[in-house]
Amino acid sequence: MRRTTVGDRTVSALCLGAMKFGSETDDATSAALLDRFVEAGGTFVDTANCYQFWVEGFEGHESETFLGRWRRERGITDEVVIATKLGARPTVPGTGLETKEGLSATAVAEAAERSRERLGVERLDVLYAHHEDARTPIEETVGAFADLVAEGAVALTGLSNHRTWRIERARAAAEAGGLPRPRVLQYRHSYLQPRLDMPLQSSGHMHVTPELLDFVRAEAAAGRDHTLVAYTPLLWGAYTRPDKALDPAYDHPGTARRLAVLDEVAQETGATRNQVVLAWLMDSDPPVVPLVGVSSIAQLDEAIEATDLSLSPEQWQRLADAR
Repeated sequence: MRRTTVGDRTVSALCLGAMKFGSETDDATSAALLDRFVEAGGTFVDTANCYQFWVEGFEGHESETFLGRWRRERGITDEVVIATKLGARPTVPGTGLETKEGLSATAVAEAAERSRERLGVERLDVLYAHHEDARTPIEETVGAFADLVAEGAVALTGLSNHRTWRIERARAAAEAGGLPRPRVLQYRHSYLQPRLDMPLQSSGHMHVTPELLDFVRAEAAAGRDHTLVAYTPLLWGAYTRPDKALDPAYDHPGTARRLAVLDEVAQETGATRNQVVLAWLMDSDPPVVPLVGVSSIAQLDEAIEATDLSLSPEQWQRLADAR
């Protein structure tokens, strides 16, 4: 499996999403998927402190709780990097994002402590601010995350679903205060591109924009690296399953043109559509770490095999140029 870096850590270039582990995906299947991922060289796993509060019968701690139990049972220590997120967990049972905990200094400190307890770790490998919190100045959030790093409770910080101007404001605040800046960015991204003038149907999802990509490239040129992680890269199976409808934001002429080129490259490489999508993301500039959610070993193996697929520069560019 190919490798990439997250901060100073070398990790697998594919990240396994654990959102449904311990809830919709039963414990035995969840453990089998994690075991297979690690066996294949996977070392990067993603979760959040709110997965999956929106599913009836669950409270939102299940994924972290399951991962903590799996770590203990397998004797996993620092060989697997686990990234988690805070800020979106409802504070009132039975409600949604309207009562989310937010990103105040108090909320960040309390949520991080609960995540460490559930995961069974002294230090969180990667901690993201899950969603924007318009009620809290970004400077306060940056300071709260920096305190966790100083205490040894967090190794690396990141932002998820934040507008580019907020990332820059966070960077500036960190620089002004001599504090660690967010270095990991998590957004929705795939080969098919939505209309950016239409909101995505999924609540809270924020898609990668050309401006964000330009920001990451410019920061790298200035010596400030970021790791860009892409969730929902396979669009819930819509590339290969006719029963999975695309979000209306993808209903534009460019989608058909991109799918046509995707099929050409899949035929040339002997790979599946999904594998070409994942390889295209990993080969992008800036490189993208696909975060895949799977429910079967077959789905996981398909994604793992994509890490060995190398597109030619001509194939990558042909895919990129389709509009």
